[in-house]
Amino acid sequence: MWQGVVLQEALALLTLGLVRPWGEVWPRWVSGLRGRRVPVLAATIPAALGALACTVYGVLFLWTTLHADMAITRWGEWVMTICLVPIVAWGPLLAVVTVHYHRRRTRPVGETIV
Repeated sequence: MWQGVVLQEALALLTLGLVRPWGEVWPRWVSGLRGRRVPVLAATIPAALGALACTVYGVLFLWTTLHADMAITRWGEWVMTICLVPIVAWGPLLAVVTVHYHRRRTRPVGETIV
């Protein structure tokens, strides 16, 4: 069970690679690849699949939670809603970051992203 949590946290941490320099060039602690450029598709394909999976999971989780027969107070409903917003937002936000990473890494030299 804890292995699944560790895997989820590791994959979430990899999201930072889309916005940090170590997502463009392999870090020095990666033996055999250090200093080489990370292939664009090696980062964008898994990130896009992750964004799709997170979006589907978030929507399904929200749907089942909102349609469950729960005895909950008004305060509990607010707390639950506040806690669910990041789960639903993670997939679409990851998709936006993935598109930006792909555009930034594949643009011609000297061209700026507007």
